[in-house]
Amino acid sequence: MISVSAVLYTTSIILILLGLYGALTRKNLIRIVISLDVIDLGVNIFLITIGYIRDGRAPIYVVGSSSLSDQASRMVDPLPQSLVLTAIVIGFGVTAVALTLIMRLYEKRKTVEVSDTRGLKW
Repeated sequence: MISVSAVLYTTSIILILLGLYGALTRKNLIRIVISLDVIDLGVNIFLITIGYIRDGRAPIYVVGSSSLSDQASRMVDPLPQSLVLTAIVIGFGVTAVALTLIMRLYEKRKTVEVSDTRGLKW
């Protein structure tokens, strides 16, 4: 039987590779931004999977129910969850800025193709 962790690790790696392929092979800037968002999604799933514990509990100690070390061994690590929450917010901001820059580029150059914007080199 396949574990949930194995499925999530495999899914995250596939998403990262698909996003990387899309970012490296596409010429359309909007598709490149979408590919970077797919990579971001794959990394977020990977980080959440790192903190996954089967039948895990919230990291809250209950006094008197069992030993503290026994309770700690069954608790889910909250750090990956907080990192992913932060990464989602930062990823949304980066995507918004990238799409805004693409809109400005389209206003000036009337294209969103990378090959047509070669004149932007310094």
